Amino acid sequence: MRANVHVKDRVAIVGAGLTLFARRLLETPQELAWEAASRALDSAGLTLRDIDCVVIGSAVDAFDGVHMKGEYLADGAGGFSKPVIRVAVGGGTGVMVPITAWWHAASGLCKTVLAVGEEKMSHAYPHPQGVFAYIWHPILERPLGPNLIWIFALEMAKYMHECRVSKEDIALVSVKNKRNALDNPHAQAPANITVEDVLKSETLVWPVQLLDISPVSDGAAALVLARESVARKITDTPVWVEGVGFALDSSFWYNRDLSYPRYVEQAARMAYKMAGIERPWKEIDVAEPHDPFDYKELHNLEGLMLARRCEAPKLLREGYFERSGELPVSPSGGLLGMGNPIAASGVMKTAELFWQLRYEAGARQVKKSLHKAVANSWGDLMQAGTVIVLSR
Repeated sequence: MRANVHVKDRVAIVGAGLTLFARRLLETPQELAWEAASRALDSAGLTLRDIDCVVIGSAVDAFDGVHMKGEYLADGAGGFSKPVIRVAVGGGTGVMVPITAWWHAASGLCKTVLAVGEEKMSHAYPHPQGVFAYIWHPILERPLGPNLIWIFALEMAKYMHECRVSKEDIALVSVKNKRNALDNPHAQAPANITVEDVLKSETLVWPVQLLDISPVSDGAAALVLARESVARKITDTPVWVEGVGFALDSSFWYNRDLSYPRYVEQAARMAYKMAGIERPWKEIDVAEPHDPFDYKELHNLEGLMLARRCEAPKLLREGYFERSGELPVSPSGGLLGMGNPIAASGVMKTAELFWQLRYEAGARQVKKSLHKAVANSWGDLMQAGTVIVLSR
């Protein structure tokens, strides 16, 4: 896969903002969007008058029980009288938001872009899982009565079988990320838990248990991106978008090898090629992979080529992915610790890397020298991969 992009200017992230991630927040979706957007603008020292274009990310309308969610969020996201685009790629939306913002700036269309991801899932009616009852192929899938946890359990089981991974190995991801989230003031589910706590939690669809999965969440995250000529006037410490990648696999998940996320690797190869990265396992200093389930962090680390296939569990056991380890992974607490408002989750991960690369992450700051970072989002029917590479 090649990225045939005519780039007029380098693009940097110059500001980021985040709301609390929690269940049943009282703020409306527009208020959440504006809270994140205004914090991002404040951090960049800008106002809405300085923004040329707005990118909004939100998952399918039915999740929030709102029709035409892009138009609904536009004023709260700062899009009044400005060019606005809304993107949605299921769980892959979060990183597709800064990717889309990058396109707007790199193409020369906009000098500054405000990128906002928002989701208010815990007030949805019906519950988001109820929406998923209607996404299946009417002949090949719906007679089986699947839901999303059901098919992700299949993927988790296949990964465990092919890579000889135990539940204890996978539970270490939840233990690590929830512990990391104790240092994050925006986190919904920080906790000091043990592997035994995960193994004793309620079974949802085997092998997925309650503490293997991120909670239903409300929240928003925002970024300000700017072309190089503008970014250098805004800040002395821009964080550059070095590479972006995106890929879709077949929606027929039962015809694919679920033990390895090929679509993530394809998206990562695209982003790494743009960033000039040839050995990501050596050149990436910190990572925020998508972790709505604990096994998925390991899965995505292998797809991102930060570990060899089936090697991530071993590296996790050895402490390689700890905040103080060789390759810190999800120092924010990830979605397992932070919560998972779908479209906001990847924007949050990109924002966390922005703060890490500027050494502004507070108690969750990685202590080692940081130069390059990667985040990814994953979604739809285990088929969508979106990847972004950042650098100081």
